[in-house]
Amino acid sequence: QVQLVESGGGLVQPGGSLRLSCLASGFAFSYDVMSWYRQAPGKEREVVASISSVGTGTNYADAVKDRFTISRDNAKQMVYLQMDSLKPEDTAVYYCHLYQGDMDYWGKGTLVTVSS
Repeated sequence: QVQLVESGGGLVQPGGSLRLSCLASGFAFSYDVMSWYRQAPGKEREVVASISSVGTGTNYADAVKDRFTISRDNAKQMVYLQMDSLKPEDTAVYYCHLYQGDMDYWGKGTLVTVSS
């Protein structure tokens, strides 16, 4: 079955960086678009970034453009989110996401807190 396991969250000061990782298993990883979403306290879950199956195409939410970078390693079945110049408003639980066969698959999430 599909499994998505996020890691790499934590507490970071404004202006700092974090790298999130997502280990995927249970499906043909190299054929699917992968995404990162986030959900801040009291807010709806929103898409942050997406990457095509071979990694040549990426899309970002306006709020993170030029600060975050999504990448993938199909050999390792990993998706990454490099987050730079972090702001307090980036504080959220970050989720790895797969949409396949009319179904949404989510990891359990990793908490990112940006605070001084």
